Amino acid sequence: MTDVQNFLESLAERARKQDVFGAVQVLSGRLRCDARDAAAPAWYAVEHDGTDWVVSLSTADRWLSESIETDLLHFGDPLEELIEEELVELGGEGPVPAPKHYRADDRTYVFRSTVKGEGDRGRTMDRVVLWLLAYEAAFRNLGDMAGSDEE
Repeated sequence: MTDVQNFLESLAERARKQDVFGAVQVLSGRLRCDARDAAAPAWYAVEHDGTDWVVSLSTADRWLSESIETDLLHFGDPLEELIEEELVELGGEGPVPAPKHYRADDRTYVFRSTVKGEGDRGRTMDRVVLWLLAYEAAFRNLGDMAGSDEE
């Protein structure tokens, strides 16, 4: 098993223990954590990018993505501030650059941030897990991420 695979497997164990995600699995060099209560399928992911790590939220559902965007516009809080607030509350620190938001080639809508790797594996693990949890906490209350009122 590669160092990246070992890192992701350890990260998956830590994510499962937090009990805020649906299914948590390592697939094709990427950690995937299903959003627990979203109105449509959505997932958080962590993947290696050189010396850094990428944390993201993705969905193939256009309406779910638009519901998140609408809440961000309506409430007026920049997404990076929401993520930073959660990160600090979890014991991490900012600043948080504005996440990239785009439609990927596979037709998923993606919010993503790069997390700088540190020389020490344990410190990097701690930092990446905090970012993953901050992403989950920030997005949980946006749009239809906590489910839809429609039946």
